[in-house]
Amino acid sequence: MASETHSVNDLNEQWNRVRAKLRAEFGDAAFNSWLKPLALSDFRDGEVTLSVPTRFMRDWVASHYAIRIRDIWRLENPGLGQLVIRVRGAEAARPAAADLAEPARDGVQVDGIAPPLRREEAPDFTRDLSAALDPRLTFENFVVAKSNELAHAAARKVAESPSIPFNPLYLYGGVGLGKTHLMHAIAWHIRARDPRRKVVYLSAEKFMYQFVRALRFKDTMAFKQQFRSVDVLMIDDVQFIAGKDTTQEEFFHTFNALVDQNRQIVISGDRSPADLEGMEERLRSRLGWGLVADIHPTDYELRLGILQTKAERAGARHVPQKVLEFLAHRITSNVRELEGALNRILAYSSLVGRQITLETAQEVLQDLLRANDRRITIEEIQKRVAEHFSIRLSEMHSARRARVVARPRQVAMYLAKQLTSRSLPEIGRKFGGRDHTTVMHAVRKVEELRETDAAFAEDLDLLRRMLET
Repeated sequence: MASETHSVNDLNEQWNRVRAKLRAEFGDAAFNSWLKPLALSDFRDGEVTLSVPTRFMRDWVASHYAIRIRDIWRLENPGLGQLVIRVRGAEAARPAAADLAEPARDGVQVDGIAPPLRREEAPDFTRDLSAALDPRLTFENFVVAKSNELAHAAARKVAESPSIPFNPLYLYGGVGLGKTHLMHAIAWHIRARDPRRKVVYLSAEKFMYQFVRALRFKDTMAFKQQFRSVDVLMIDDVQFIAGKDTTQEEFFHTFNALVDQNRQIVISGDRSPADLEGMEERLRSRLGWGLVADIHPTDYELRLGILQTKAERAGARHVPQKVLEFLAHRITSNVRELEGALNRILAYSSLVGRQITLETAQEVLQDLLRANDRRITIEEIQKRVAEHFSIRLSEMHSARRARVVARPRQVAMYLAKQLTSRSLPEIGRKFGGRDHTTVMHAVRKVEELRETDAAFAEDLDLLRRMLET
């Protein structure tokens, strides 16, 4: 490093002060990802050179941070004329002006063999990284009702807004209620509206797989660069990374980096952030930062509307209304099962050549209808557990904390969590209006006893088999 007017110590002190200001301004996540790897390489003739490990990082720093670095450094040293960003290893031979990748602009120059990637020229790796989107899952095909209207409105706002309305958008609800549909719809709408925006949609499981693969091949920098350079990151079923500490750590830093860069994040889970067991507290807190929107179980009107819409789009207007009403009444578990039932009826009619009637529907769907008839309820669980432990049913809702009552109540809460699709707050309400944290404690306590007390484990298994048969 050479300098006519500054000693090496002076320059290093300047650079350290600049780095401290950058960390304070952009935050730890952005600093650690993009600014910490910068190294002071040269200072001569009023020109300071910073080097970075990769071309990708050079282009990113030049596009997002270089002007600010220059401005902060000029406050430290008014003699700074130009800032040069160069890939490490290329600084040994200073290129002639004709060899520069891009001419100096605004006091910032980017050196390298290839020109820095412009937004419209950047290869869209996100198409390979992102999971495939289902063309049927659009806003136009989403049936809105009271149970999902907030989630739908929030998804629309994220898809249509030129700015970031809330970050993250967190959608939660049971299986088959429409979370994935809304996420696909957001992705389709953004891609159609602005194809240049990089949208990545994938499951939390695939995020973990990509991260583990990066660790295995010692390529974590490329992993970070991929996920932290997107415009919209959408992670489905975030509960999958519960208990996976290393993946949670990386997801936490990715989340912070994207928020710091004002990039949109959309997350879905099977329960609210506060109820995600096995998730770090700081991550649960981050997930609840923006807008949390739940999707309630479907009601009869919504189920009927979904069936009518699907029948019309399938060109199956010949399906009698009474058959659709029958399905909406009898199949109450989730939308996927409901749509699957209609598909089975339509396929049967087409392949066998029989007209669709109420009797045909009952015949074709007898296994599905039988399964829905045997759906276990919380009330049934409470009754069986109370009988098994010889306590009054009313004790399930009482405030008594005596162990002879509290333990059966905890068992009932545990079984309700295991055997029904009800959320923790819903279960708590069924047990005398208790808080969801009480249910979480009950579940943990029963799981501990099941592992350490063989007699208790046998009792629990017997109760479960009685309820499932």
